[in-house]
Amino acid sequence: MIQKIDSMFKDDQFWRREEGKLQQNKKSDYDEETIQRKWAQADSINEIKAKAIISKYGYPGYDQVGEYSNDFWAIVQHCDDDIPFQERVLALLKKEIAKNNASKENYALLTDRILVGKHQKQIYGTQVKRDLKTGKSAPFPLKYPKLVDKLRKQMDLGPLADYIKQFN
Repeated sequence: MIQKIDSMFKDDQFWRREEGKLQQNKKSDYDEETIQRKWAQADSINEIKAKAIISKYGYPGYDQVGEYSNDFWAIVQHCDDDIPFQERVLALLKKEIAKNNASKENYALLTDRILVGKHQKQIYGTQVKRDLKTGKSAPFPLKYPKLVDKLRKQMDLGPLADYIKQFN
């Protein structure tokens, strides 16, 4: 299973890196249209494979795949076209966290990703948008803005202000 997750993660990241090159005005061997098409194709294939892994093994925690558990989470994070699947994985991830067998940070990120995908307020402030006029980044709306740093700390995340700085 480790080799499968590793291969999936490499596919997941390749097209994102190529897009990043274009965004930074660096050379890519691919044009924007090709990148977007291949990116969507890779995400679609990975989603099918991720569903198969979940069906067969449950959530692959540290005890099964070590740090590749984090790579698997990243793949699920990118399954935005199937929020019910992400919610199913989130429930499984929560059980693994209770056993210290998965990342709290990943749980927070997936929680917020799902909430933003459902047009709801996020809890941990991990999902960020860029204001096209100012070029500044800010979190999508928060459910508990006054408690966000306390909630982030519980999930092994640093203060929201520090997190936002990395996007600006």
